[in-house]
Amino acid sequence: MVLKGDSCLLNGRKPLFMPEWTEELGVTECVILRVSRLGKEIAPKFANRYYDAVAPGADFIALDLAREAQTAGRPWTEALAFDYSLAIGEWINHDGMSAAELLNDELILSPEEAVARASKVMTIRQGDLIYIQRHQAPRPVHKEEIIRIEIDGEEKLYCKIK
Repeated sequence: MVLKGDSCLLNGRKPLFMPEWTEELGVTECVILRVSRLGKEIAPKFANRYYDAVAPGADFIALDLAREAQTAGRPWTEALAFDYSLAIGEWINHDGMSAAELLNDELILSPEEAVARASKVMTIRQGDLIYIQRHQAPRPVHKEEIIRIEIDGEEKLYCKIK
């Protein structure tokens, strides 16, 4: 589990300025759940009651720092939780839609498992975000690249790398 502060959020089609302290930036697509009510130790069968919207996301990682941290046996926090490291697309009301269906791909955890696991170690509150990565390795991104995610033919996430 990775905790990210609110300075990590990149909203509203704003560009991501490549950090000067990394030589290799990567991205993984993810699904983000917006928590809609207070909860602690939520059973997976009730978890869908605790989020009201889903959004596509782009989770950025400093790949070179992650390798260094892994080699040294240190936490990956500096590689994962930096300013604007999580781009959030347009919110889609939950309305029974499965978050896994959002990206038409398998996630590393189901939304129900993610809510249950997060609420086991901390109290989740309205407005908190839980993000779930896809089964894929991060891919490198470069300046001037555009990250786009479309759902049902509509662009739901746009982020230009500068």
